[in-house]
Amino acid sequence: MQFTSEQRLDDGVLRREFTLGEIPGILWTPASAPAPLILLGHPPLGLRKMYPRLVARARHSAAEGFATATIELPGSGDRPRLPAAEQARADLRRAMEAGEPVSDEIIDALILPLVDKAVPEWQAALDALLSLPEIGGPVGYSGGVISIGIRLAVVEPRISAAGLFAGSFVPRAMFEEARQVTIPLHVLLQWDDEGNDRQAALDLFDAFGSKEKTLHANMGGHTGVPQFAGDAAAQFFTRHLK
Repeated sequence: MQFTSEQRLDDGVLRREFTLGEIPGILWTPASAPAPLILLGHPPLGLRKMYPRLVARARHSAAEGFATATIELPGSGDRPRLPAAEQARADLRRAMEAGEPVSDEIIDALILPLVDKAVPEWQAALDALLSLPEIGGPVGYSGGVISIGIRLAVVEPRISAAGLFAGSFVPRAMFEEARQVTIPLHVLLQWDDEGNDRQAALDLFDAFGSKEKTLHANMGGHTGVPQFAGDAAAQFFTRHLK
């Protein structure tokens, strides 16, 4: 891991950009150290586009005493495009514009290769982050793509709890993986999310094997998450990571 820039924000949070091989990322740390770590998941829209929402989440977490980190997903931002994923996105757009149901084949082509590539990169980032003296563990995962969160919860024993955002397409194969998840879960669902299959999100929540799992459903669309939903997620991570 190589740090490429450093900035102290007005609330005292230290923001550092880094690279891990060819993978860009950002680390935010609070003044108090060492701090537990939350990995910030996000959709594959690029860190630049997602930055306003990511930094808001990071600063909210820092106020609760957490460090946070995120990385650019495969095929996003300035990283090389993934031709199969680009084709799947085009097929998805055509289906949605035509008012047709999105087929399992499109969802699989869009999500499964992304999960297969992104999860080992998250694990490599976690190796590097946990070697820093200002990161003390334990570790949580927060956000989407929800299938990435599911895979990480199954294969990465260093993640103690996860806050997952329902709102992305979920391949049928991920439901079987969801049954293997045992860590505490806090799942956020926007009830009127325009691009989300609500029933599929409810079925996925039902499939999770965790003994402690909580579903927070709020009225509103994909970007209408209320402020108190973030407060509830912070309380969840405080309970499990401190």
